[in-house]
Amino acid sequence: MNVDVSKYLDLFVSEATEHLEALGADLVKLEKDPSRDAIDSTFRHAHSVKGMAASMGFERTAALAHRLEDLVYLIQRDSSLLTRELVDLMLSAADALLAQVRAAGDKQPIAGHPALEAELSERLSSLNSARSQLNPSTPLGAGSPAELPTPQRKKRPPSLPASGSPASVRFAIKIQIAPSCQQPGARAFVALKRLSKLGDVLELKPSMEELRTSRIPDGTVSLELQTASDEAAVRAALGNVAEVALTSFSALQNARPEPKPSPLPRPPASNGSDNARTVRIRTELLDYFLDTVGELILATSQIREIGKRFSGPAQPHLEESVDRLHGLVKDLHDKVMSARMMPLSTVTDRLPRAVRDIARRREREVELVVSGAEVELDRTILDNLSEPILHILRNCIDHGIESPQERGAVGKNATGRVAISVRRERDRVALEIEDNGRGMDPQKLRLSAVAKGAITAEAAERMSDKEALMLCCLPGVSTAKDVSDISGRGVGMDAVKRALEEVGGSLQIHSERGVGTRFTLLLPLTVSVVNLMLVGVGGEVVGFPVAKVLSALEVDSSEISKNGDGSLLPHSKGLLPVHQLSELLGFPMTQPRSARPYLVMEGDRGKVALAVDRLLGQEEAVLKTLTRPLDLVPGLSGVTILGTGRPVFILDVPRLLST
Repeated sequence: MNVDVSKYLDLFVSEATEHLEALGADLVKLEKDPSRDAIDSTFRHAHSVKGMAASMGFERTAALAHRLEDLVYLIQRDSSLLTRELVDLMLSAADALLAQVRAAGDKQPIAGHPALEAELSERLSSLNSARSQLNPSTPLGAGSPAELPTPQRKKRPPSLPASGSPASVRFAIKIQIAPSCQQPGARAFVALKRLSKLGDVLELKPSMEELRTSRIPDGTVSLELQTASDEAAVRAALGNVAEVALTSFSALQNARPEPKPSPLPRPPASNGSDNARTVRIRTELLDYFLDTVGELILATSQIREIGKRFSGPAQPHLEESVDRLHGLVKDLHDKVMSARMMPLSTVTDRLPRAVRDIARRREREVELVVSGAEVELDRTILDNLSEPILHILRNCIDHGIESPQERGAVGKNATGRVAISVRRERDRVALEIEDNGRGMDPQKLRLSAVAKGAITAEAAERMSDKEALMLCCLPGVSTAKDVSDISGRGVGMDAVKRALEEVGGSLQIHSERGVGTRFTLLLPLTVSVVNLMLVGVGGEVVGFPVAKVLSALEVDSSEISKNGDGSLLPHSKGLLPVHQLSELLGFPMTQPRSARPYLVMEGDRGKVALAVDRLLGQEEAVLKTLTRPLDLVPGLSGVTILGTGRPVFILDVPRLLST
């Protein structure tokens, strides 16, 4: 019977991608510390991808994964064979597999990699020969997966030995269920059923009852198998069981014959009641839920505004009901948001491989340390965070970390260090990326910015060192002597700052010459509901995210000084350039007053003061993204609708000032 597997394509792509990304991370760990756990984890990921690809009928992917699995199996048997060049080869195979999986997901032809497969086979053969010469008494033998048929070939199920066949032996076996497996109990039963065809399953741990309820500590199942078959038959039986890997196999010496046990119980029919504790849900559906809850919050606010127009004995009951409705909707919103939250590890788990590759290209030795990756953020923010973090890492390694020779000359350890730490701070997350390199020179940044015409010499002199460091976020401003194909301080940092601001975040930079540089990314937990500072300008109302407003104050016009560049407002022992919000928005200028309110905010070139007509207070609002053609208007970052039904545009100050 032909089975249509196309309906499982999305699940295959999702799970295979997770396995391959984890495989890359494991290979980077192996290069530094070839521990048994890391080797076994690498083998499980390669084995799972092979099994899933074979089940889906992707023969090229299954064949390539099989070759990679063979190589990892060889390292399992002798970790001394592992070299940096071998890790390079296996990483190339993992990259090729990931490209094939993505092509399958896009329903594009899956390209073969004959040269890579040939190199994997050649390396496997040479290493196998070298190992046999060094250890002639312990050859890999017929049990090596290198000698098993490839996944696309059909295998006849092994059968029990007939009478008169060789005496049976007992093997101690351990299998590992992949951590990402949604139904570990069902996978274990499939594996046990395959093994029971070879002989008698004994000493099962966890017990059958525990397997039925998926209580499998660490995903490990151990057993003893009384059989007349050999290791090759056992591996063949487990070969295509997805998400199951054979991690340990050994013959038990002097095992006494055991009475034939009762037959292995048949695996129960899965009704989904025991194992379906979690489900995968499409991100589009989560986005729909969030939009709908946002509309409910808006509708509740509108009902509250309408209720204010009524009076009488029923009004308190109406207000009480609206308050209860608002509480329920807010709770629903929080639950939807929690479903959208993902740990930052989904981003940081990919970074060790990137750091390794960049460091190799620049002939650096760099250690990456990550802490706090379990902190969760909204998926939308994480989607926009990968590139900024990667770009900062490139800058740290390319222009921050010195060469081993430079570090040795100043008494530093030859191996540089980049640390990523994440911590939760009330309603936001602070992500710090810090290197122990040469640091940045604020004076050179001032000179570079003036030379590029980004700021005037007078403005540069007024800047503190902290403000001067932010000049690297202006296009073309850099302290790097050369700009490599990897990065250049200042090249792309403007895009990093912009990406953070688009999700309501901000960037801070601290650096000390000869000690290192720290980039601090301050991020909101979510971008759907924001606290706005509402201001009046002319006859309009506009909003600014409260997180971007440094302070609000009212200043008498007599305190505003004039110079050739415009007006300056005294603030915190310094002077801030003043911008008229009505002028920036193209509104008619209002009549000058003796005193007016100002908002102090962060611009691309430092702090600025925005002159507004009225401060209208703060309000929690549901943020709506802009669509064409409004998304092309510079200075607009979103829109919301107040409870009165009035639409309010949310402004992006750096973009507004750059027009």
